[in-house]
Amino acid sequence: MVVGVETSVLRGVPEFFENDIDECLIARTEALATFRELGPPDLCQILKVNPKGPVKEIGTYHYVLGVDASSSAAVAAYLNSLTYTMEESQSWVGGKPQWKIKSGTYCCFNAFSRVDVRVEVKIPGGVDSYIVDLRGERHPIHNQAIWQETYVSAVIRAMLDDNDEPDGNDGQPLLGLRKMDPLPTPQSELRFLEAARDQFWKGWQLGTEPEVQVATYFSNHLSNGIIKYFSDGGRLKEAALFFEPLFKKDPEVGAVLARVYLQNDEEINAVQVLHEALRRQPLSYGLLLVQIDFLKSKKKFDMALKLAKMAVTFAPSEFSTWAKLTEIYIDMGDYESALLSLNSCPMFTYCEKDAHRMPPPARTHLPLKPDNPNSKPDEDLKKLPPGSGTIYDDNDPRENEIHPELQRLPALSLRGTFSKAYALLIRIVTKAGWEELLRYRSVVFVMEEEYRLHRALLEEREKSEVTETKYDEEPSKEQQKAAPKTETSTTVDANTPEKEEPIQPPRTASPERTLEGQMENVSLDDSSNSPNRSASPSKSPERKGRLSIDELMKKAGEQRQPPPQAQSGEEGKKARAMNPRTQKHNLSFSFKNKRLCEKWLDNLFMVLYNDLRLYTALKQETIQYSNSGTNHSALLYRKTGSEWEIYGDLALRLEHREDAKDAYRLCLEQKISNKSVLKLMDLYSEEGNLTQTLIYVGRLTAVLDRAYVETTYPSPIARAIFRLVRRHGLGKVNYALMSLNMPQKTYRLITRFLEYAELFKVEGVEW
Repeated sequence: MVVGVETSVLRGVPEFFENDIDECLIARTEALATFRELGPPDLCQILKVNPKGPVKEIGTYHYVLGVDASSSAAVAAYLNSLTYTMEESQSWVGGKPQWKIKSGTYCCFNAFSRVDVRVEVKIPGGVDSYIVDLRGERHPIHNQAIWQETYVSAVIRAMLDDNDEPDGNDGQPLLGLRKMDPLPTPQSELRFLEAARDQFWKGWQLGTEPEVQVATYFSNHLSNGIIKYFSDGGRLKEAALFFEPLFKKDPEVGAVLARVYLQNDEEINAVQVLHEALRRQPLSYGLLLVQIDFLKSKKKFDMALKLAKMAVTFAPSEFSTWAKLTEIYIDMGDYESALLSLNSCPMFTYCEKDAHRMPPPARTHLPLKPDNPNSKPDEDLKKLPPGSGTIYDDNDPRENEIHPELQRLPALSLRGTFSKAYALLIRIVTKAGWEELLRYRSVVFVMEEEYRLHRALLEEREKSEVTETKYDEEPSKEQQKAAPKTETSTTVDANTPEKEEPIQPPRTASPERTLEGQMENVSLDDSSNSPNRSASPSKSPERKGRLSIDELMKKAGEQRQPPPQAQSGEEGKKARAMNPRTQKHNLSFSFKNKRLCEKWLDNLFMVLYNDLRLYTALKQETIQYSNSGTNHSALLYRKTGSEWEIYGDLALRLEHREDAKDAYRLCLEQKISNKSVLKLMDLYSEEGNLTQTLIYVGRLTAVLDRAYVETTYPSPIARAIFRLVRRHGLGKVNYALMSLNMPQKTYRLITRFLEYAELFKVEGVEW
C-alpha cells in the first residue's frame, strides 16, 4: 500500500488519470459498435481544476454499477455527490481544498435501443443529456421511453455482474469498478419491476447466456437477471408474482414461472403451469426442459428420457437440449449413449462480455484504508490520510509464483459450452471411473489404432485389385475362345471385392456443422438407446475391443468371404485359374456401429487426463506426508499460496469438495486471497455450516471494507448469509454471530446484511 499526500483524488473512489482530456470518452465512442449485448459498466468522467497549481486541469474516470439512471436528474445527483468526496479527501490536510470538480460526464449504455445515453453536468451550471449512436453521432433525447430502457439496462447489468465472484469477469476482474446497491429500498424495487414488465417483451434483444444460441422470452438477460436477483435473495414468491401476469400473454413464459415454483417447493402450481403451457405451446423445448428436471427429481428417468429426445427434436441446434439428454443417460448409467449424445452437442464459440478498450492511463488510484489494528470502531476515518493500492500488496511476492505446469492447465481456459461439456464428462468419470470411461470410449468411438489397421488393409486390398485386373485384362487366346463373354463377366464380378465407403480420420468440430450431421450421432429410437437392449451394438463381438489384431483380421476375413455358391462349379475353377492370387488380403473392418469422435471432445479427454494426473499426484503426496508423521508445515511450504489455490480449483472441478477445502485453507495460511475465502464461504453456506460460514464472512467483510466496498446486495456475502437465514432462521444466525465474539467494527459491517434481509423480508426472517 502507498500512503502519501494526494489532494487531487476522490476519497473512496477508484480513479484512472487521463493522458489527454476526454480520451476515455473518445475511446468509448469508438467502441460502441462492438457492444453486442448488455454493454459494459457505466463510465463516469470528471474534470478537475486547480487555479493555483502548475497543472490547471486533469481528467479522471472510473466505472460504476448500480447508479439510478432513470432520469438526467438522478444521474446528476450522483455526479454532484462526488464533489463531497473531493472535499473529504483534502480536509485532513487543513485549509481550503485546492482541487475542485469543474464538470462531469456520465455514460450509460441503453441495450434496448443500442445507444449510449450521456449526461453532462457543469458545476456550477446546468445539465445536458443526449444520446450517441453506434456511428458516434450525437442526438438529443426526444423520446422519454429512452430513459426507462436505460434504467432497466443499468439495473440488469448490476444484477448480472460477477466482478466480485471468485472467477468473475472470465477470471480477469475489472479494476476501478465502483459498485452500489441498484435497488436499495422496497419502493425502488417496485419501480424497477414495473419498468421491467413494460420492457419484458423486448428482453430477447439483450442477448442471453453463452450456452444458448437463440434468445427467447424464457431465456434472456432480463428474465435471467430477475430470477437471479430473487433466487439469491430467497424471495421467489416475488419472482412468481412478476411472471404470472406475463404467462397469461405468452405460454413460453411458463418455463420461467414453473421453474420458480419448483425452486420454491410449489410443485402443484408448477405442474399446473406446465400442463397449461404445453397445451397451448406443445413444441416449446424450454417447457420440456423444466418438465425433465421435475421428472429427474422424482427419479422418473424413463419418462424424462422420452421428453429429452423430444426436446432434441424440437431444438436440435441448442446445446441445452443435448446436454439434458446426456445428463439423463448419465443418471441411468448408460454411459455409452451419454458419450454419443455428448459428442453430438453443438458447440458455440464463446463471446466475451462487452468491455471498454481504454488507452493506458497516466496513473491509477485505487483507494485503500490504512490497516490499523489498534483503531477504534468510532474513529473518524476522514482524519486519516488517503492511501492507494490493493489488499494484495501485503502478500509475499514469492507466494504468487506458480509452477509452469499448473499455470498452463488447459481446463482454466474452458468457457461457455466447452466448460459445460467438460462438467458432464467429469460426471461420467466420477460415477464410472477413468478405466471404465476409456473402455466406453473405445466401444463407442473409432480409435486411432483401429483406423490405422483399417487403412492398411484397404491399401492391401487396392494392391490385390490391381493385380487381379492385370490377370483379367491379359488372358490367353485359348481362354478367350473357351469362355463365353457372359461367363467371363460373371467370373470377374464374383471375385471383385465389394465396394465400401472409406473411413475418414477424426475430424475437427466446427460451429458450422449441419443439422443432419448432428442428428446422425444419436438415435431417437427407444429400442436402440435402451441400456437393456439385447442387440446392443456395444455388446456385439465386433465392438468389444478385446481381440488381438490377428484374431480381428481373421474374423474380418470370415465376414468378407463370398458365399459358397459363388465359388462352386466350373466358374469357380476358372476364376481360380485366371487369378492365382488368393483372397487372404481381401479383408476389411466395418465401423457401422461406431462414431467418429469430435475433435473438441477428444481434446476434453486430454484435459481430463491432465487434471486427474495432477490431482492423483497431489493426493499421493498428501497421503505420504500424513503416513510418515511429518508436521503440517512441511507439506504447507512445499507449495506456494497461489499453487494451493489452483489445487483447490482442481479438486473442486473434479467434485472433491473436502480436498478443495483443505487446499483453500492452506492457501489462506500463506497469503491473502479473496478467491479462496469466497470459495470456502460458498462451500460452507451450501452445507449449512453456520459457524464456519460466518467466520469467513467476517474475514471477507473486513478485507473489503479496507477497499471501500460498501455494496450490500447483490453480492456473494449477502447470498451466503441469506442461505443461512433460509435454513436456520434470522434469530439463530444473529445469535451465532454474537457468539463468535468478532471485533465490534466487523460485527457492525455484517449486521447491515441482516438488516437488509429484515427490510426486504427474506425467507426465514420470521423464525
